[in-house]
Amino acid sequence: MKQTQKITMAVQVARMYYYHNMKTIAIAEELNVSRSTVSRLLSYAKSEGLIDIRIIDPAEEPGRLEKIITDKFKLHNVHVVTVPEIAGEAEWLERVAQYTASYLNTIFHSNMILGIAWGTTMTAISRHLLRKTTHNSHVVQLNGAGNTRSMGIDYASEIIMEFANNFNARAHLFPVPTFFDYPATKQALWKEGSIKRILDLQKKSDILLFSIGAVNAGIPSHVYSGGYLEEADYLELEKNNIVGDIATVFFKEDGNINNIPINERASGPDLELFQEKYSVCVVSGLAKVRGLYAAMKGRFMKELIIDEPTARVLVDRYIL
Repeated sequence: MKQTQKITMAVQVARMYYYHNMKTIAIAEELNVSRSTVSRLLSYAKSEGLIDIRIIDPAEEPGRLEKIITDKFKLHNVHVVTVPEIAGEAEWLERVAQYTASYLNTIFHSNMILGIAWGTTMTAISRHLLRKTTHNSHVVQLNGAGNTRSMGIDYASEIIMEFANNFNARAHLFPVPTFFDYPATKQALWKEGSIKRILDLQKKSDILLFSIGAVNAGIPSHVYSGGYLEEADYLELEKNNIVGDIATVFFKEDGNINNIPINERASGPDLELFQEKYSVCVVSGLAKVRGLYAAMKGRFMKELIIDEPTARVLVDRYIL
C-alpha cells in the first residue's frame, strides 16, 4: 500500500471509528478488509499524529462558556453542547439537535402549548425527537410557509406534525404566505376567525422553540435557500443592516425591530412575543454568531442551546 493511500485509509478508518462510533468489525466489513488491518490503520493514525485524542472535562470549557454567556445576557439557562470542532458544521448541528430533542422532553408536558418556528434547525431536531405521550397539549406553527416558487407548506407542516405526533399533541398549522405582497393583505387576513384562532394560540404558547436565520449560514437557513425572498427583498435587508430573523421576522445589529418594511408583510409574530414567553433558541454554525448576538441584545430568548465552537466564537468575538 502506497504511503498516500495508507494515510487516506487511516483517516477514513479513524473517522468511522471515532466520529461514527463504528466497531472494528463493522469497519472491516464496509471497507472489505480484515479486522487486523483496521486495527493497524488505527495504530498508524495515532503514531503519525493523524488523531488528536484529548480528555475534556464536560464541566470545564463548556461550563466556562455557559457562565460567561449567562452572566452577560441574564439568560435563564445556557446549554453548550460539546462537539468535535474538526467534525464540521453538519455534525455540530446534528449533535445540538439531538441534545435539544432530549432536553425538550424535560420541559414540555401535558396541558402545554409549544410554538415552533420552522426551518433547517427544527428539521434536524425533528429527526431526533424522543417519544413522549402528553395529554391536552398543542403544537402551533409560528409563521407561514407559502412562497411564490413553491408553496413550502408541506415542508413546514411536516415539521409541525413530527413534533405533534411525537408528543401526542394536537397540531395547528398556519397555511398562509411567509411574506405577503402587501401589508394590507396581511391586515385583512389577520381579521379572519380561523387565522385569529391560530394567532391566539401563538400568544398563549408556554414554550417557543426557534433558531436564528442567517443569510450566509454554512448550512443555509431554509427561508434564504427555499425561494422565499426576492432580489428586492435582499436589497432591502442589506439597506436596513439586517443581521438575522426569528420566525421570518427580521432584526438589526442592535436587536432593534423598528422601521423594517418587510416585517409589515411577514407572517411571523411580533418579536415582543419572544421577549415575553419562555423562548428557547437553538443555534449551530459560525455564520449565525452575528445574528445570535443581536438577538440576545434584543432579549428575544430565555434559554440558549448552542454548540461549543459557535459559543466560543460568540464569546471571543463579542463578549470578552
